[in-house]
Amino acid sequence: MDYFDRLQELLHIEKQADQQSYLKLTEQTSVAERRLNGISWYPVALKGTEMGRGDYLIVEFERTTHQDSNHQFRFGMPVALFSNHDARQDRIDGIISYLNGNSMKITLPVDELPDWSRDGKLGIDLLFDDNSYDEMFNALKQAKAASDSKSGNRLVNILKGEQSPVFSSDIILPDIPHLNKSQHAAVRKILSANDLAIVHGPPGTGKTTTLVAAIKILLQLETPQILVVAPSNTAVDLLSEKLAEQGINVLRVGNPVRVSERLMALTLDSKMAAHSQTKNIRALKKQANEYRNLAHKYKRSFGKAEREQRKALFDEARKIMKEVSQTEQYIMDDIIGKAQVITATLVGANHYTIKSLKYPVVVIDEAGQSLEPASWIPILKAPKLILAGDHFQLSPTIKSMEAARNGLGTSILEKAALKHPEAVVLLQEQYRMHELIMGYPSSVFYGNVLTADPSVASHLLFKDDEPLVFIDTAGCGFEEKAEGTSTSNPEEAAFLFKQLSMLVNRLKDHYNDLNFPSIGIISPYKQQIELLKMQQSGYPEWSGILHKISVNTIDSFQGQERDIIFISLTRSNTDGETGFLSEIRRINVAMTRARKKLVVIGDSATLSKIDFFGGFVEYTQKNNAYKSAWEFVNE
Repeated sequence: MDYFDRLQELLHIEKQADQQSYLKLTEQTSVAERRLNGISWYPVALKGTEMGRGDYLIVEFERTTHQDSNHQFRFGMPVALFSNHDARQDRIDGIISYLNGNSMKITLPVDELPDWSRDGKLGIDLLFDDNSYDEMFNALKQAKAASDSKSGNRLVNILKGEQSPVFSSDIILPDIPHLNKSQHAAVRKILSANDLAIVHGPPGTGKTTTLVAAIKILLQLETPQILVVAPSNTAVDLLSEKLAEQGINVLRVGNPVRVSERLMALTLDSKMAAHSQTKNIRALKKQANEYRNLAHKYKRSFGKAEREQRKALFDEARKIMKEVSQTEQYIMDDIIGKAQVITATLVGANHYTIKSLKYPVVVIDEAGQSLEPASWIPILKAPKLILAGDHFQLSPTIKSMEAARNGLGTSILEKAALKHPEAVVLLQEQYRMHELIMGYPSSVFYGNVLTADPSVASHLLFKDDEPLVFIDTAGCGFEEKAEGTSTSNPEEAAFLFKQLSMLVNRLKDHYNDLNFPSIGIISPYKQQIELLKMQQSGYPEWSGILHKISVNTIDSFQGQERDIIFISLTRSNTDGETGFLSEIRRINVAMTRARKKLVVIGDSATLSKIDFFGGFVEYTQKNNAYKSAWEFVNE
């Protein structure tokens, strides 16, 4: 089967699994349950309306309760506005066009809100995101067509493994004082690549710093515009901010998740608001809204003359809005044309404002977490591709086990690094971890070539502290418990907090509440996280440092770091069942979040069924970092 036909088949399987997962969350569930699952805002208050492009209405809503609840709403996602008066019938579909804190703007395909919007309480449901899948399927079809064409698309064929990347040998690299040797090599590789370069950045090795330096030089070498994308809004935000700090004209397409004035200033909306022509648009919009408001004063039940007058007012409003659209398009084209770097998510690379653009270079950051079909959306927009990431950390999130098993979970970064090692530069100097914390991941995943920069190689929380500890609970009777689809270990959770409590007491001799070290508590299991959070509430005396402690799953800590990391591995059983723990790349992420101290707690009898953990136990024994929980049980 053709490469892209196979990918489409796997994407179909994934889409079905995703739809099933969505239906489970929504079918026959109350609005309170949907709100709890993060797919409903309810109730919401109507804040205002304005006319949008074409025959569309932009409506702003605000969450009035449950404002701290987590949710899955994102810019560009499809939603349904509903009334609790009759939620099944009273609903209208739209698209999120703006999201900031507890405010949301929805673009609706109407010129006025339906009558039922004034009955009962209003809410907003998240709908299944067909659009993202449509974009991915279209990209795969285009990639297949490009590969099958007579001339063939060189970059597409390189990524399929049918051609080899080419590099120029006459590149003169300017001196970049703040980069180390391997970072320099990565920038050189990016500049010399005619079609493909790969920056493999293990934890803490300054991948973002390297990418920003390379992009800056590419722009200086008269690359007119670069598209920079990543799978998550958070990763896009980070790069957008770092590039803007270098004085680069960045246009952030889509709403940033990390809402700060600096980031908002990079968005198209903000740049349009600051444009010299926008004053005219405001005046025209005001005029159109006045016509619309006049039209609303006519009730639909009035006679023929009133209906005609109503229609004439709406027609006049639409005519003005057509002029607004033309002016907005001119402003948009002006802003987009002047941007040196455009940043977006993978699917956001096809946002209607930039959909037709082509670029000399496309950069995909966090490419190890990028679903391959989504990666093809930006790839098709340039002849040269820079992939950056680490395929030994988290892989793409896949709902279907079948699709993952059959290859959808393998990123284009991993495939390309395997097919074209000559395109890869491994960043080798890390600036995060004590060398003892770094040592084991370096030996297992990175060919033992990572080195710790002198600034971090031996940094400790305090003199004579132990930077690495494995506490073995084997034989202590800390038995795991199956809880639905998850697993917990109550005794291990309690034991971890006793260890943390002892450490906190020692740290109080060296730090105050303001400069207290940051602490991350991680488990691969959601149920264990719930238990750990309950344990945390049992220490009211920590109120001054609670903001320094985060308790969450491994995935939530990706891209982050803490001074101290505690890991509760949770599994302890006589059958040697290890579940998630066999996903050693995920464990690599957990272990490499720690800067000055890593404490891993687990049952070696269960863990040793996996070679990775058997090796880790040996590593800790060799480095005097192994302890038995029995040493503490009677304390």
